[in-house]
Formats: sequence, structure tokens, C-alpha cells
Amino acid sequence: MGSQLNPYLSFGGDARQAMEFYKTVFGGTLALHTFGDFGRSGTPEADKIMHGTLETPSGFTLMGADTPPGMEHTPGNNFSVSLSGDDDTELRGYWEKLSAGGSVAVPLEKQMWGDVFGMCTDKFGVPWMVNIGEPRG
Repeated sequence: MGSQLNPYLSFGGDARQAMEFYKTVFGGTLALHTFGDFGRSGTPEADKIMHGTLETPSGFTLMGADTPPGMEHTPGNNFSVSLSGDDDTELRGYWEKLSAGGSVAVPLEKQMWGDVFGMCTDKFGVPWMVNIGEPRG
């Protein structure tokens, strides 16, 4: 799989409804994963969306999630640009360049879902997410 660049939207508790709406607009396949799916069952955010992906017949990919506890949801500033794929060297190179001179919110490291992930804001104020998955074989 090559690297992929797409928008990632953040929501204040209504990610499921928003992503289902976008599916009615664009069509395609929608996959939604809750915080409860990844070890937060029994918490107030258990049914909230930790990660959602809509892949459309036109080749669009739209990702979104509810803002996690401890992070601020600010309408108007509720997007990131997501870089994802399985080429570790390529994606780490992008991470190094994007985070240089900016700020790192989540260090690029192994996460509970098994991928390497990080969040940064570049020196121009653009928020980025980088997710490195295992190569598919």
C-alpha cells in the first residue's frame, strides 16, 4: 500500500452521526470504531467514535473521530491532514520534516491499536496526523 493523504475531522460527540451523513452524501464503505473497542469500555466515551473511515467509490477517503477526553474541541479548527500507510521510512521522513519547527502533541510511537502514530502542528499552524501500519502481505 502506498502512502495516503486525506482530511481528518474532529467532532464534539457527534462523529457517528456526521460520518453516517457523509456516507449518504458520497456513498461508499464506512468503518467506525469506538473508544470502547480499544479498552475504554465502561467509560463515558465508550460509545464515542475513536476512529472512523469512509472510503467512497470515487476514491475519496474521509476520516473522523470524536475529540478524545483531555483534548479541546474547537469548531472551525476541527481538522487535521492525515498521512497514513505502511512505508515506515517514507512516513517517518514526512514526520521529521513536518514536526521540525512546529509542535508535537502526540509523539510518533506505537499505540494501543498496534500502529505507530503521532500528531504535530507544523510551523505554519497546520495540524498533521501520521499513522504507520504494518505492511500487508
